[in-house]
Formats: sequence, C-alpha cells, structure tokens
Amino acid sequence: MTPTYPLTSSLAGIPDTWRPVVSETLQSEENVSAAMEVDLNSELKFTKSVIILTDRRVLSFQEGINDCQSWSLVPGHRFVLTDHAGVAKLELRNLSTLLAVWRFTLGRQPAALRLVDQLAVCHAGPGERDLAEDAVSGFCPVCHSALTDDVEDCPVCLSAEMVPPSTWTLFKLWRFARPYQGQLLAGFLLTLASTAATLVPPYLTMPLMDEVLIPFQNGQKIEPMTVAWYLIGLFGSALLAWGLGWVKTYILALVSERIGADLRTTTYEHLLKLSLEYFGGRRTGDLIARIGSETDRINVFLSLHLLDFATDVLMILMTSVILFTINPTLAIVTLLPLPFIAWLIHVVRDRLRTGFEKIDRVWSEVTNVLTDTIPGIRVVKAFAQEDREAQRFNEANQHNLAVNDRLNRVWSLFSPTVTLMTEVGLLVVWGFGIWQVSRNEITVGVLTAFLAYIGRFYMRLDSMSRIVSTTQKAASGAKRIFEILDHVSSVPEPAHPVAMPRVEGRITLRQAGFRYGNRAVIRKLNLDIEPGQMIGLVGHSGSGKSTLVNLMCRFYDLSDGVIELDGVDIRQLRVADYRRHIGLVLQEPFLFFGTIADNIAYGKPEASRDEIVAAARAAHAHEFILRMPQGYDSLVGERGQGLSGGERQRISIARALLINPRILILDEATSAVDTETEKEIQKALDNLVRGRTTIAIAHRLSTLRKADRLVVMDKGEIVEEGTHDALMSTQGAYWRLYEAQQRQAQAEGAVLREVQA
Repeated sequence: MTPTYPLTSSLAGIPDTWRPVVSETLQSEENVSAAMEVDLNSELKFTKSVIILTDRRVLSFQEGINDCQSWSLVPGHRFVLTDHAGVAKLELRNLSTLLAVWRFTLGRQPAALRLVDQLAVCHAGPGERDLAEDAVSGFCPVCHSALTDDVEDCPVCLSAEMVPPSTWTLFKLWRFARPYQGQLLAGFLLTLASTAATLVPPYLTMPLMDEVLIPFQNGQKIEPMTVAWYLIGLFGSALLAWGLGWVKTYILALVSERIGADLRTTTYEHLLKLSLEYFGGRRTGDLIARIGSETDRINVFLSLHLLDFATDVLMILMTSVILFTINPTLAIVTLLPLPFIAWLIHVVRDRLRTGFEKIDRVWSEVTNVLTDTIPGIRVVKAFAQEDREAQRFNEANQHNLAVNDRLNRVWSLFSPTVTLMTEVGLLVVWGFGIWQVSRNEITVGVLTAFLAYIGRFYMRLDSMSRIVSTTQKAASGAKRIFEILDHVSSVPEPAHPVAMPRVEGRITLRQAGFRYGNRAVIRKLNLDIEPGQMIGLVGHSGSGKSTLVNLMCRFYDLSDGVIELDGVDIRQLRVADYRRHIGLVLQEPFLFFGTIADNIAYGKPEASRDEIVAAARAAHAHEFILRMPQGYDSLVGERGQGLSGGERQRISIARALLINPRILILDEATSAVDTETEKEIQKALDNLVRGRTTIAIAHRLSTLRKADRLVVMDKGEIVEEGTHDALMSTQGAYWRLYEAQQRQAQAEGAVLREVQA
C-alpha cells in the first residue's frame, strides 16, 4: 500500500503552543499537510518559530510576534534544504527568487525533510504524485509507518528489533554443528543406549520382589543363584550405564567446545569485515560481551544442558512406554500432572526469555563502563573523577541487580511449584497403587517398580523444567550473536572482483556524494589526482575532509557517484586487495600491546628484521628505538602508552613505509606534537611521500607548501583548487584561512614572549 500524506484541517501535527494562533489564521476549508517547529533565528540564537504547509500557503509564526508571514503556493515553489556543522537551513524559493530562510539544529531535520517532500507532492502531477509520495520522508521506507516530527528511526521497526528471542533461534546453530554431525549422531546413540541401561534396574525389582522377597516372607526359601543373577543384572546395567554415559559425555563435550570455538571465530571474523558505520553505533563493551560471555553461555548449554535435556526427554519417553506396558491404568494416573507442568513451563518461558535478554543488555551496560574507564584511566585520574566513575559503575551494577531480582522472583516461584506438583503426583500414584494392590489388580513388585520408575520420571521432569532457564539464556545469547552474523556490511565485497596486479595510483572522484543519516556531508564532488601527486585537503572543521579520506579508504561507500583507482571503480575491487595499496597515518596513531618490531610489521607480518629496521630508519625512529631497554623487542603498553606522541607517530609512519603503498593518506599527522618533534616527523614524511600518490590533511597550512595542489573544501564541496601561491593571489577561501592562522600564530608568539620576559 502506498503511503500518503493526508490533508487535514485538524491541528494534530502542530505543537500545542501554536495551535490557537494557527487556527485563527487558517482560511475556510484550508487544510494543513505538514508542520515543523524551528529553534534558531537568523542570528543563530535559540528562539521558537513554526512553519506550516497547507494546501494553499506556507505560513510562518515567530514567538513573541503576532504577525504571520504568508506565501501563497504557485507552481515553481520549492523548499531547499542544506546543512553544515550541526546547523541546517531551509529556504523557500520560487523559480528565480529567494522568499524566506529558516535555520534550525539537525534534530529538526526529519520534519524539514517532510516539508520538502510534501511540497513536492503538492506540485506533482497525477502520475508523478505516486512516486513522490513513496519518497516522502515522513513515512518509514521499510514498513510505511508514519513518523513523528521528533524521531529519525521508525519506532515500528525498532520494536520489531526488540522482539524477545525465540527458542527456535537455537536451531540456527546447526550451521556450526553440521561439520560434526557424525560425532553428534554417535553421541545421540550412546545417550539412547545409556538411558536404556539406566531403566533396567527398576524392571528387575519386580521379579526380585514378587519371586524372592515376598515368597521368603511367606516361608519359602531364597534361591541363592536366582538372587545372584538379579544382582549381577543390576550391577551390570549400572556399570554399562556408567561406561556409556562417560563416553557420550566426553564426545559431546568435545563437539560442543568445537562448536563454541567455531562460533566465536566466525562471529569475530564477520565483525572485522563490517564497515566502520556498524562500529559507530555500537558500544565496545557490548560487542565484547557478545563474543565472550554469550558464546560461552551457548557453549555451556550445548555441552551440559542440551545433553541433559536430551537424556531427560529420552528417559521420559522410554519410561512412559514401560509404564504403559506394565499397567496402562496406573500409567495414566501417573501422567496426570504432566499437562499442568507443561502449561506452567509455557507461561514462565515467555517471561524468562524477555527477562534474560534484558539482563544481557543491562550486563552490557556494566561492561561498557569498564571499557570506557580502563582505557581512559589517565583522563579519569587527571580530572580526579575516580569517585564519579565508581558511582557510575555502581549504578549500572545496581540496575543489573534489580533486573536480576525481578526475574528471580518469577524463577524462584516456578521451580518449587514444579517440585510440589511432582510430589503430589507421587502421592497420587501411592494412593492409587495401594488401592489396586488391595484389590489384587497388581502385585507389590509392580507397585515397587512403578514407584521406582515414577521417581525417575518426575526427577527428569523437574530437571527439564529447570532447563527452561538455561535454554532461554542460550536463546537470548544466540539472538545477540546472530544479530552480528546476520548484519550485512554496508561496504560489500564485489560479486565478480576485478584483479589489479599493478597499481599506478590515479584517483578520480566523479559526482561523489555521501549522506550520514539525514546529513549531506559530501555533495557532487569531482576531483582528479594524478599518480605520484601530492594533494593537500584544507578547510574548516566539518567541511568534509576526513569524510572524504574515509571514502577513499572505502571505510564507507558513496551514496552517489563513483571513486576510481586507475580507471576502475573501487567497489569492483576486493576490499583487502584495495586497502593493501593504501598507507594511512592518523592524527592519533594506534599501537597494539606488543613489541615495537611487531607494531612496525603489523601490515606485513612476514617482514624480516632488516626490513623493519630500514623502515624505522626512514621514519627517523631508529635512534630512539635503540635507546629503549630491549631495542626493537621492547614492549609498548596498551595503545602505546609507554611512548611519547611523536614516537608513536614515527612508528606509525614506519608501519606505513614497510608496506610500500602506492597511495598515502596523512590525516593531521603532525597536529598533536611540538615544533621540534614536528620537524622530525616532517623529515620522515618527506621520505614517505616520495613517489607516492598522497592525500594530506593538515591543521597547519604551512606544512602543505610542498603539495602539488591544494584542495579547499567547504560544506562538503570543493570551493578552490591550486597551488599555495596561486590561491594566495586570488585572496579567496584559502587566503582567509591562511591569514587567520598567521594572526593566531603571531598572537601566540606575542604571549609567549611576554611570559619569557
């Protein structure tokens, strides 16, 4: 069904504070189709106003001003929406004139998009209107549910994602169990055999009672050989059950450990293949909890509880068959409590599966506090926030405790209730059995065997009821694991990848566009970079420089247009093959816990020590490395905490040099170091950029003087291109940036001289 924007004279979509003045302004039979509240004025100060779109006019009301601005709709009227650095702008235009401008924060952008699309719907022809209405941003493109002004994500889709985990989710684990189906079949047969062996002793008690013990009480002699055979049978069945149980437990434990290991490995490998966009919306602690504790929980379920469950099911089924074989009437009485227990399990299961998923999410909050605090412990201590972080952890821990307490109230009532019902069932069997013995319908031996079997039957039934808890925990964990495994990367591998044995390094962007949510970050950008050329990207913060670099690295894929490497769309190349040709030096270099040599060789693990040393020499890192206690074998702390910022940066440059990339990307590589260190890093960078296609982002514009061409960006677009001298002569955007930096440097120099004086 095609979603539509209903035209209505009601004021349901208009904020309450504006309804009286809007109702007074509307003309007879004038219908409101969309509205949005604006929170900034022309001076970017916070103030309130509202834009109303009707089937006749565009109305604008401002807080504190009684007059209403009004524009009658005619063909050619349109809204134009742009945004930059957290502020959006909505313009009302006709064919040649700007009629009005409103500014607002990006939180209002969904409502603004709705206004833009709805005005397009109003002016669309009959055939075009259906297409325009399909594109209206006021409706979810997936489920076509209406979206309110203050939400960006569809609540219907979000609620669908929050559906409690189903036990059937566990069957998705079969893809990991399939390679071990032979061992699983052997384990099942051994389980069947061991369960059958455990059912032999109660069956032997019938003749032992009726043919040996009761006749002895009536004065008959006991036949020693008969007793010996019965005792041998009882011991043999117990010994056989023990041996079979040990073998099947060992086999299934080995299989479950391997399934758990495969599950962890596959989940982690898939996680590494997902795009940066996925990680941007996830907490580190949550992902660690999923791969760690959730897979461990599933592993415990498979190795212990699933085996117990299978044994319980087989025991109940085989016991039921034996009971009906011995005495059908007594068997029916025995099974009377079973429907009530099954109903109770069904009721409690729904609450448990919802509760356990909530517990998982709350536990992730506890883990998130740890993953936030421990890596940032220097900041915590620097600002003396130990008590605050301890309080934050305590609050998360208390929340976890409260959720567990609510679930335990349900579980604590469920388990004793099942036990009570099994005890009542046992009393019923006793009473009905004694009545049948008194009428000579069964013997004492039959009743004794029945009681032995029914004891095992209800013990297994009680055990099965307890497995409900672990099953729902495992189902919750499986759901959270498969949320990762089922997620498709927004940077997919090509179906038919193109091989590029030789890369020259020519990069071409044609009509490149990228949107991050509702924000247009890059707009119709065209850029040609020749092999071996050095390009400097400059512009204000938020102009799109880092986003453009991320797109070139294919951390994200374009929304529009194409990026080509030597004339080939980079989306046609295997991601790993493409990135092997890129060397990346970031503003904040990341080092792993390990030796300096391992960190330099991270991109080329097979590199020899001579290659590592040569890369370190070229990066001007060899001297300070030799001054360390173990030289290249010295351990650096987590994230390189044992090194200074300049030392970490030079190691990252050596890491990039070692892989000998054709394309080099420098993202503010010298912005976080002092002047002397910058000189050392700059020498290393001179060695690094030689002969390579280089895209450099620099905070200090003076460091880009050696660039072959400077590209000035603003609001996701290229506004100027040229050499430093050429751009300075035009006195445009680059000139203003450069002059502003020079004035700032002079002011800082004057302050420093005063301090020194």
